[in-house]
Formats: sequence, C-alpha cells, structure tokens
Amino acid sequence: MEKFRMVFSGSGGQGVITAAIMMAEAAVIHEGLIAVQSQSYGAEARGGATRSDIIISDKPILFPKVTQPNVLVCLTQEAYDKFSPIIRPGGLLLADDRYVMPRKKVDAKQVNLPMYQTVMEKIGNPIVFNICMLGALIGLLNIVRTESVLAIIAKRVPEKYVEMNQQALDLGVSMAVPLRS
Repeated sequence: MEKFRMVFSGSGGQGVITAAIMMAEAAVIHEGLIAVQSQSYGAEARGGATRSDIIISDKPILFPKVTQPNVLVCLTQEAYDKFSPIIRPGGLLLADDRYVMPRKKVDAKQVNLPMYQTVMEKIGNPIVFNICMLGALIGLLNIVRTESVLAIIAKRVPEKYVEMNQQALDLGVSMAVPLRS
C-alpha cells in the first residue's frame, strides 16, 4: 500500500479536525491499517486557521508529522495559500471551488469540487461539509472503504444526524469517483 501523508486544512468550525480523526479511526479500526493524526489551530475558536496531519500506512510510522503531504485538502483560500507550496510533487490537492481559487502553479493534480454548494443544494445544512469532503477524498483515492467511515460516523455522531452525514459522504463520493485516476 502507498503511504498516505495527508494534510487537511481550513478554518475553525469547518470540521477539518473531526474529518481527520474519522479518517484515521476508519483506517485503524475497520481497515487494519496503522494511522497517526495530529492537529493545530489558531487561538480563535471559530474562523482561525486549522490543520490536521494524518498518516495512513500498512507499515510502522516513524514520525507523526507531515512535512510534505501527498494529499492536501484546502477548504479556505488562506489554507491554500499557506500550504499549497508543501505538497509532494505528483500529489493530490483537493479544494472546494466556493472558497478556494487556485492561484499558484503546483506540481500536483488539483481537483476543485463544488462540495459546499452541493451540500447546501442537496442537504441544506453546512455542518456536513467536512463529511462531503471525506467522501470526495475516498472517491478520488480509495484510501479507506466508505463503509468504514460510515461505521465511525455511526459511533461519533448523534443518531438523528447519522443519515444526513451518510448523504453527505455519498455526495462527496459521487462527485469524485468520475475523476479518479
């Protein structure tokens, strides 16, 4: 298996850290892989810069920090401007086309999807924007199975919101699968 070194970035309140935790848990608990996850965020509770590093592998992970991700997710322009220079050549940069306008030339496949807009049109609640992003990542890279993430959602999310989260995950997957390389 390829070692996935990922950075999820955005702003506080977007659920970037929650999505990263769910991805790592799905990999460890349901896929039998090894994963580490760490996070950092600005002093503001909401709106401050947020970053979460995730490494998923089938071999031991010797260093828990991601210095050059092969997968970068940017959910704000600030995150894109700050982190796009660190992406590994040939990697994948996933961004939301409402919040991010690619301005830099990076040696990576850049995929801008209307994740926020699609969530608002189909579900009507921005709280699952992060789960749609997870679905898009799974659809693009097949890192973990959708069922694994759904099992984590069922454990972490209040029961009345599980179906909405499942819809968001499915939306993300359906947007991304046609773009899988």
